[in-house]
Amino acid sequence: MALPSPAASLSLGRFPSLPEDRPLLSEFLLAAPMLLFALVAHEVAHGWTALRQGDDTAFKLGRITLNPLPHIDPVMTILLPAVLWFMTNGQFTFGGARPVPVVTRNFRHYVRGDLIVSSAGVVTNLILAAGCTLLFVLAGVFHAASGDLGTQGIITTQRMLNWGIYLNLLLAFFNLIPIPPLDGSRLFYHVLPPKWGTSYRSMDRFGFLPLMVLLFFFRPLLDLLLAPAWWLYARLLDLAVPFAAGPGWNIFG
Repeated sequence: MALPSPAASLSLGRFPSLPEDRPLLSEFLLAAPMLLFALVAHEVAHGWTALRQGDDTAFKLGRITLNPLPHIDPVMTILLPAVLWFMTNGQFTFGGARPVPVVTRNFRHYVRGDLIVSSAGVVTNLILAAGCTLLFVLAGVFHAASGDLGTQGIITTQRMLNWGIYLNLLLAFFNLIPIPPLDGSRLFYHVLPPKWGTSYRSMDRFGFLPLMVLLFFFRPLLDLLLAPAWWLYARLLDLAVPFAAGPGWNIFG
């Protein structure tokens, strides 16, 4: 039976209120492309590593591509994030892409293959967060070297890259939460005794219900689980901000 990959393309964010002088629509237009690319890259990573481990299901379905169209779910990728963003004045959004199908029995080595494929999306998003940080720095270096050429364009670019850092970190650490069907549950499964692991994975039948309960009724616990994302975000900003072209880089300021 073809199983979906861990529902790895989930991302959420609960943001401080956006500045009054920054319209919601313009901020959404900066954040949305970064979120979409983060989701697509996450899924491609699952499909590509599954192919390397012996499962060509995603490859045959044309899902190992950075073209976003095969990965977009009209409701989860477009409608839901936009509606939540505008309904909450930019303080909360949640969304996902179509999970890449993975047939784990095709792996040459089941446990190793499952661990590699399940962790691939998280690793990819961490790499993208680091890449956005590097591009932020390079944009600032170019700005300084060119005699402050195109200041407003550089500031907008750095603000967009800041969204990229933030959203990729949230996506990575949210998916490490060990609740089925997130990536973390696939990793945690392999440290459990076989009987416990079977019962644990049976939680998949509840779909996203356990996640909804966590999101809406256990926010302090969620904040604790995402604390590493906030910490790493602050550390990457420590590296990037000295190269900012102006104060507009701050998505929360």
